[in-house]
Amino acid sequence: MSELKNPFEEAMKASEFAETGFDPFTATSDPFGEAPQKSASPAGDLCSQVAANPFETPEEVAAGSQEAVTPITPIINLGNHPGAASPFDEPEQAGETAESGAPAKEIGGGQLTVLSPLEKDEAVASEAQSETPESENPLAAAMEKQEQQSIYAKPPIFEHGVVKEPIENLEQTFEDLRIAKAEDFPELEDGIRVSWNVAYGKISKSVPTPKKTKISEFKKSIETSKEFMDALKKDKNKSPDCIIKPRINAQSKGDTMPSYKGVFTNLEDAEKADKVISIVPARDGKVYEIRREEMGTFITPSGECKELSEITAGFTPALPHIPRERLLEIMGFFRSLIQDGQNYEAIVNIYWDRKRFEYITVIPKQRVTAVRADSELSDDYCPARYLHYMDVHSHNVMPARFSSQDDRDEKSTRLYTVIGKLDKTLPEMSVRISNGGKHLLIDPDSVFESAGEYLPVPWNKQGHCCTAGAAEKLVRSIIRLFEHEGAVCA
Repeated sequence: MSELKNPFEEAMKASEFAETGFDPFTATSDPFGEAPQKSASPAGDLCSQVAANPFETPEEVAAGSQEAVTPITPIINLGNHPGAASPFDEPEQAGETAESGAPAKEIGGGQLTVLSPLEKDEAVASEAQSETPESENPLAAAMEKQEQQSIYAKPPIFEHGVVKEPIENLEQTFEDLRIAKAEDFPELEDGIRVSWNVAYGKISKSVPTPKKTKISEFKKSIETSKEFMDALKKDKNKSPDCIIKPRINAQSKGDTMPSYKGVFTNLEDAEKADKVISIVPARDGKVYEIRREEMGTFITPSGECKELSEITAGFTPALPHIPRERLLEIMGFFRSLIQDGQNYEAIVNIYWDRKRFEYITVIPKQRVTAVRADSELSDDYCPARYLHYMDVHSHNVMPARFSSQDDRDEKSTRLYTVIGKLDKTLPEMSVRISNGGKHLLIDPDSVFESAGEYLPVPWNKQGHCCTAGAAEKLVRSIIRLFEHEGAVCA
């Protein structure tokens, strides 16, 4: 028969255990033996004290405290990190140019653009996300799907002149639409002279077969294209309109050209045709009217010629606008070269990556001074994949106007940009095209996403700068005259 335990005796024992630090419920030693030694730690909350690492030697502790206060020396790499540090802390000992006496500086090549993953990498990433449902945001996915559906549900808009009207019947062809609108717009009666263009967001496409193509099919072909989706992600307007415009290719000035008149591409063909009146373009870029009369042959510039097409000089891009981020990173690089009063010019190349469907900005290896930059094109960008789209160079704190040296250097057919007044809050920028060495200023907004971080130099549609006053024009004319005479005397 077991003895009954006295509860008062048990309580007294528990009090003794508390004083000695012995816990009868966790101890593994003999309860009737000697009590374990009392801990030497001070009384209090042990969890609030930071415990030392028992495996760390005194030498390691001292070394760790020394490393914590050792400063890290930044690495200056102007090619890859243009804004990381001043490139003039330790200027290189370069020679002085004969042009201005400004010191020269060598810039190593690099790439400004942080590349996004390729398509197959994106596919792998999307598969990985599908395997982890917890990483998905069903609300965001539902909102994106609803947003896309709302875009696709919007009817296209017929636009001609000031008229804008939603198109309800999307199963009709573009030819059916022309016939329906010809009653109100007589210029659309001749289907041979009418073509169609569809502008959807930043995508603009012409309709090759308007008699066979339904409006719904053509609209859907744009919406399902990768080009449209990529442009929609970058566009601030997430719900663009689909604008359908008719275009009159030619206007009739008579039933047919008279039998005594003809238009020819060269003088030899005009002489063989033996027409009384011949219209012939010449090597000097002018168009001449030639009349053969009994008294002789008369040749004069034709002026306005109704038989020829109306053409406006300019540039129509086939690629998306250069993103705002690319422009800002270029400006950041240029601004890093005008510190401490040492103003250097520099060059940046913009390529179109045909595989990634995006622009990349590259700093070529170059030697720069305050008035000139000479670069070397890298072999790393194979022309089969990378399209050399634009060259951008800086005029540091000077105005953004193309110089006569720029005219001699920029001969290749591509786009060219100059950025100046980089010491100002809003720098200046000019953009032009080179068509086989023939230059024409264009609107920067026609090739760059509207950024607002620059001040475009005024220009007109004829490609001339509009800022020069009468006195400035006179001075330039005098300078050109002296340069011409000096060249003749030499």
